[in-house]
Amino acid sequence: MAGNDRLQLNVRITKETSDMLDEIVEYYQENTKIGRIYKGDVLTDIIEKSYEVMQKQKKTKIRV
Repeated sequence: MAGNDRLQLNVRITKETSDMLDEIVEYYQENTKIGRIYKGDVLTDIIEKSYEVMQKQKKTKIRV
């Protein structure tokens, strides 16, 4: 994670989405060696990876 500044988000998601997030958190917990994993950490990781993909796609679009 990039910095220590944190914001709290208050969002509404479906029960199904919450269940999927719980499953992803469990997967991260089982497959990482960094200790306790929190939902915020997982969401941050997903967002950062998606952002990187988006930036690469934007660069590819510009070159074409």
